[in-house]
Amino acid sequence: MFKYLLVAILGFTSVNAFARCYGSDTYYNCYDLNSGNDYTIRKYGNTTYMDGYNSNTGSTWSQESRTYGNTTYTTGQAANGNSWDMTTRTYGNTRYIDGTDSRGNSFSKICNQFGCY
Repeated sequence: MFKYLLVAILGFTSVNAFARCYGSDTYYNCYDLNSGNDYTIRKYGNTTYMDGYNSNTGSTWSQESRTYGNTTYTTGQAANGNSWDMTTRTYGNTRYIDGTDSRGNSFSKICNQFGCY
């Protein structure tokens, strides 16, 4: 779940340092050498789709993010088959993040230049 949160929080602009990625700005595939994750990212306007597969475990996962102004809504299906959701609102240097993880647990964080709490 943390990896999904990290990707969503960063707006899909950062890729794991060990991943090899190929493609264009709007459609690309990455393979993370350390984790065995192979994922495809497709961007259409304000919507980003990510579909992944882990060659070590055989599991799949996916997520979809839609951004409207300063708010991003993300939904996904975790490798365990359960759904999760997250909403991120950005005001200046501060992000307010809340949602429900794939185990049904609610979470909430506030992140700024000093970290998340």
